Amino acid sequence: MFIFMVGTWKHEKSQGHDDFGLLVSEKARKYGIVHELAEPVTLKKNAVVLQYDLRLQNGLECGGAYLKFLLPHEAGWDAKQFDNESPYSIMFGPDKCGGTNKVHFIFRHKNPKTGVYVEHHLKNPPSPVNDKRSHVYSAVLYPDNTLKILVDGEEKKSVNLLSSDFEPPIVPPKTIPDPDDKKPEDWDERAKIPDPDATKPDDWDEDAPMEIEDLEAEKPEGWLDDEPEEVDDPEAGKPEDWDDEEDGEWEAPKIPNPKCDEAPGCGEWKRPMKRNPAYKGKWYAPMIDNPNYKGIWKPQQIPNPEYFELEHPDLEPIGAVGIEIWTMQDGILFDNILITTDETEASKIRETTWKVKFDAEKEDETVAAPADDGIVNTYKRKVFSFARDAIEAPFLASYKPKLLELVDHGEKNANVTLGVLALILLLVLYMFYKLLCGKPAAPPVPVGREKKEDISSADDKHEESKDEDEADEPAGEIAKEDEGKSGGARRRRRRET
Repeated sequence: MFIFMVGTWKHEKSQGHDDFGLLVSEKARKYGIVHELAEPVTLKKNAVVLQYDLRLQNGLECGGAYLKFLLPHEAGWDAKQFDNESPYSIMFGPDKCGGTNKVHFIFRHKNPKTGVYVEHHLKNPPSPVNDKRSHVYSAVLYPDNTLKILVDGEEKKSVNLLSSDFEPPIVPPKTIPDPDDKKPEDWDERAKIPDPDATKPDDWDEDAPMEIEDLEAEKPEGWLDDEPEEVDDPEAGKPEDWDDEEDGEWEAPKIPNPKCDEAPGCGEWKRPMKRNPAYKGKWYAPMIDNPNYKGIWKPQQIPNPEYFELEHPDLEPIGAVGIEIWTMQDGILFDNILITTDETEASKIRETTWKVKFDAEKEDETVAAPADDGIVNTYKRKVFSFARDAIEAPFLASYKPKLLELVDHGEKNANVTLGVLALILLLVLYMFYKLLCGKPAAPPVPVGREKKEDISSADDKHEESKDEDEADEPAGEIAKEDEGKSGGARRRRRRET
């Protein structure tokens, strides 16, 4: 056995047990360790089970917890130089960071035509269990090309290795686009074109405004034409330190005119704007079918030189087991790594090793947990169980990792439970609506009168930004800028501040 010492591996007991395991002991480290098998294991004739126990004693925020089942050393690698470039046959196990939260299953297969190894990733893999208990992950490969992934002995995924459940598929396409084929210059991909025979109607006025004054509008009764919208603040007084010679004539700050609050409005009344019934906007010729339309051009297909036919994948034998991960988390405990051709033996080992630890951990958590508060918790568990079932819907596949993480967070934090459930419900309903109705139409843009003061221009934003910058300046800086300025300028500055 060779240990790649970057992070420190420890042979430690699992928390609460006398059972030992291989422990990731430090955060933010790269870890590597490899063990060569006495004899290589072939993956062709018999069913093969790849299995190990995993416990995330401190949870898992960002890091890998998977195994690499490596090729025999005859493939050209050295255990003393084990790293991420060492050739593997299968990579299997949990990986979580950012948007990634899945149980990897990746196998490398050699293309018999090119001799190049290609990595084939399982699409839509199951999610790992994100609690702090011990769990057992099993991958079972059968001679009929079936792969089954089990978590805690329960089947979570069953696929055929030759199916499209892998990206890329193991068998390449028979044909590929001709890389040398070019689109002809006269190829017309426009399905519709403007009608060349159409002419703008004589009564079509492109210059008519969108809005015009409403001539039928009347000034509201009681409108105060002679009252300003703002008046001097009667309660304001000139500061004691105000110097008329230095600061200029003092002016009281303005406040909204209280008389305007009791009237329909103040100041000069102007007719409101309304939509112009004669407005038609810019004229465009109607679209017609393009007589020269040839469709969307695609290069012609040619035979794929890398294509091959296959009844059974030629999986590489396993000569060693390695852990090569980068993790931001400590407390990851690996145990009971098993490679066997006997499914019954694998099941028995699960029951006699993992199950014993798992049951003890559940019992300890039950003893330590607060008393059940009755019907509320009962319904809470049922609702979260329903949420987990809903997340398994195919149309939520791309959201599944994030939603599962959200559910876990909601279950552990009572103060966010309702928000989490509401968010999941809204997302499910939204996705269901999109499936039934397609993309919703954009809402109509209302046409109406806007007050001029409600419309901000680029100049307004510039002035606002300028005012904010000035407001953020310390008083000492204002005083420095005031030096050398006229009394009127200082007066205006002091009123504004």
